[in-house]
Amino acid sequence: MIRTSSISVIGAVLLVVAMPAAPLRAQAPLTLRDAIARAQAGNPDARIAALAEQEAVHRVTQARAGYLPRVDATEAWQRGNQPVFVFGSLLAQRQFTAADFALEALNHPDAVDNFRLAVGAEQSVWDGGATRARVRAAELGVRLAASGRLTATQALAVAATQAFGQVLQAEASLQAARAALEAADGDLKLARDRRDAGLVTEADVLAVEVHRAAVEEGRLRATLAADLARADLNRVMGEPLDAAFVLAPLAPSSAAPVADTAALEAEALRQRPELQQARLMVDLAGAQVAEARASYMPQVFAQGGWEGNGGAWADRSGSWGVGAGVRINLFRGMADKARIAEVTEASRRRALERERAETGVRLEVRAAASRLTSARAREALAATVVAQAAERQRIVRDRYEQGLADVTALLRAAEAVVQAHEQQLRARVDVSVESAGLDRALGR
Repeated sequence: MIRTSSISVIGAVLLVVAMPAAPLRAQAPLTLRDAIARAQAGNPDARIAALAEQEAVHRVTQARAGYLPRVDATEAWQRGNQPVFVFGSLLAQRQFTAADFALEALNHPDAVDNFRLAVGAEQSVWDGGATRARVRAAELGVRLAASGRLTATQALAVAATQAFGQVLQAEASLQAARAALEAADGDLKLARDRRDAGLVTEADVLAVEVHRAAVEEGRLRATLAADLARADLNRVMGEPLDAAFVLAPLAPSSAAPVADTAALEAEALRQRPELQQARLMVDLAGAQVAEARASYMPQVFAQGGWEGNGGAWADRSGSWGVGAGVRINLFRGMADKARIAEVTEASRRRALERERAETGVRLEVRAAASRLTSARAREALAATVVAQAAERQRIVRDRYEQGLADVTALLRAAEAVVQAHEQQLRARVDVSVESAGLDRALGR
């Protein structure tokens, strides 16, 4: 019984590390890659980023409308005896007669109705490049939104990896707690048997009972932690919080060394979406400067219109007119000058922000590479610690059974085995999380 209890702690934790958890329902195991894909497709952050990109696409269409003519139609009805209105309405209706030149008719005309349908069009011929600058800014906005969506996607990959690892770690802790409880039951029986045989005192039994109570408390905490970890993983994946999945184990980490830091930094500078956004913001500021300066340029436009006027809705006379004009901005209260100064300063600020972002990315890559290297070293060390803890527990149990070790040593050996296996799984989870963090730092 002693050796079976000893092996149960080791075997249960290794089972969680090496095999999927017992099926919660008939389904294929959820791998880390699947969890990341679900998060990138179903998480609200991913959908929000996709919608933001679509919004930016529509703003391009709005900006390009400046190249097209504006056409308006107006339907109006008026009635009155105001002399100028009557005179003009009759002329527009082509109903003016010689009798309407009488002074009495001019000064005191009868009230008339005028139904007026007007269709007008205006086409910008030249606006100093303002429309071109607005289109350029809108197109940059699309690229910014796409880069933002990529940033959200990469962040979700890291979040899903972290949540996935937390579930595996919580379930391993739960299995270890259950196995430790079983081992504590075996230790308690052993202590009672030795007490009954007069080999130890009641104090040994009480110490093991206290240890068992602590292990039971740990099992309850581990159960709650596992439930919360699963709910958090479901949240990240955009699934219902109560959804149940069987998680596949994490694959062993690669033994390949982390690439040279200089090469990693160069890759990050090429691919990081945040840097792409910083560069796009510089270009966007330039487009805003061009748009602001266009306010000083003359605007050339062409106009045309048609209207129909009549005393009755169904009886109208038509007329048309065309024209062209030039609009020059002479003075707007210094607003245009202030606008140019504003966007010029913004352009300089964006350039400094880009430099700051590049420095930050370099530091982030170095930190991520160092953390991954450290996590791999901890994983290798943890494997050695597990083997040492298991062997020490076996030796201590044998010595306790022979009366050569006290109960304190027995309890410490059991606790060391549980902690060693949890340390091993934490290290493996850390390797996966730090690997995902490095990928994100590189913009992969």
